Amino acid sequence: MSRSTQVAAGLFDSRQFGFAQVAIVTTSAGREIHVSGQTAWDAERNLVGAGDVGCQLEKSLANVAVALESVGATLDQVGSLRIYIKQSHLHEGKAIGAALKMVFGDKLPCSTWIGVPGLAREEFLVEVEPSPVFLPHVA
Repeated sequence: MSRSTQVAAGLFDSRQFGFAQVAIVTTSAGREIHVSGQTAWDAERNLVGAGDVGCQLEKSLANVAVALESVGATLDQVGSLRIYIKQSHLHEGKAIGAALKMVFGDKLPCSTWIGVPGLAREEFLVEVEPSPVFLPHVA
């Protein structure tokens, strides 16, 4: 097994903060793709959707898609999500559900919604962490 990292074009370069956005663990059977929790920052670290949990979730999921695309994977391959939601916005289930349906349509992944007192920055209302995606070796 070995691990490498990917700097995905379209996401901010997180290495200055001490973590990778995308890690690839290569095994004898294929590659496991791990993606760091994504927030509503654009590539220049500007917040998208200030004060709007639904908009922030859509941008966070778009960032997950960018991370996955950088290694040849898609959102369709995500089996589950951990969604960290600032407790002050946890009651906005309709907006959260609508954002998930907007991105995934009828092919929704499993998800766990976790209320948290805060995230890495005060303005973040949500952070999304996808389950690892497995890409088998192609013969």
